[in-house]
Amino acid sequence: MATLHYEDEQAEIHKLVVGPIDNNVFVLRCKKTGDAVLIDAANEHEKLLDLCQRLGVRRVLETHGHWDHIQAVPAVRDAGYDVGVTAEDASMLDSYDFILEDDSVIEVGRLRLRTIHTPGHTPGSICFKLEGSPILFSGDTLFPGGPGATKYPGGDFPTIIESIDRKLFVLPPETLVLPGHGDDTTIGTERPHLQEWIDRGW
Repeated sequence: MATLHYEDEQAEIHKLVVGPIDNNVFVLRCKKTGDAVLIDAANEHEKLLDLCQRLGVRRVLETHGHWDHIQAVPAVRDAGYDVGVTAEDASMLDSYDFILEDDSVIEVGRLRLRTIHTPGHTPGSICFKLEGSPILFSGDTLFPGGPGATKYPGGDFPTIIESIDRKLFVLPPETLVLPGHGDDTTIGTERPHLQEWIDRGW
């Protein structure tokens, strides 16, 4: 099964779409060392465990705690993979192994993945920016055409707009945005539409 979605000199990104609402699961792999992380253990754990074994995954990072992004967490933990989530969303998981903190660096082999806390979709939503590559894993914070939904418990529209404006739209326009569902976009494509989103209220 071909899963390679993006590659450059330092990194490979593999993508798998799983579950009833088509969640994107990404594996970020360091080309130099072969170390990798899986982002969002969403669903269909058999497929995810196969991907983990094939690509050298060491840890799992959750962008937030909504049910559709965590269905495979028990299975990947049982298989020996540590799972990280933010403190604000940790109560949404039955179990986890470590806490993700804002503006910190997660080393994946020689890759450096910087955390960006972006509350609004959930209180603990977090994005991951790959240093040295134009890549942002945005979870359910930013999509093609607007922010993630804020109608669920813990969601807040003014907060997600502030997160996107102050923390994501400061990134270079060529930054490729890899969201939790659907297609890729770029910061430059979405940034001009911020006021439209504010005016429509979603």
